[in-house]
Amino acid sequence: MLKLLCMNVYDFDNTIYDGESVYDLFLFYVRRDPGLLRLLPKVLIAFAKYKRGKVTAEAFLRENAALVESKLREIPDIEGDMRAFWDKHMRKIKPFYDGLRRDDDWIVTAAPDFSMREVCRRLGVRNCVSSRVDLETCRILHFNLRERKIDAFLEACPDAQIDAFYTDSPANDAPLIEMAAHAYVVRGSRIKQIK
Repeated sequence: MLKLLCMNVYDFDNTIYDGESVYDLFLFYVRRDPGLLRLLPKVLIAFAKYKRGKVTAEAFLRENAALVESKLREIPDIEGDMRAFWDKHMRKIKPFYDGLRRDDDWIVTAAPDFSMREVCRRLGVRNCVSSRVDLETCRILHFNLRERKIDAFLEACPDAQIDAFYTDSPANDAPLIEMAAHAYVVRGSRIKQIK
């Protein structure tokens, strides 16, 4: 059976996007509701654990899902907010991506689908596997972290063969690196081939 060749697959945060889009989204909402600042220590600890590979998807959901879901329910127009957010944050898309972008690109990220839909539309990316949130109930349906990324990617594109994979975190994306013919680590604007 002939496999579909996905020329480029990318992590998003700190790879295509300069920073953590979810953290920037949190700060976007802090400007609207300064009371959210009381959650900042918890948010910073969660991000630190994630970046060091010290939290599983299951543990993150167990510790944070109820709070995240309750805060999402308080937002009257998430889709409108995402348009406003990306109006201000498209400048953080790293320039290298424009030179490499192809019509068959895939983005595989832990960022939520309600945010990724808008940025992917603006980038012209049709294929994205992200964390999924039901906006009707504000329930987190799938947290796309570490090994869950490869499972969700293969579910979305079962015949895929990754030619090139780009990430900022080889530890968090090891399964996708293993699957790729070539792999690259992105640090700021520098890209280094590691496979």
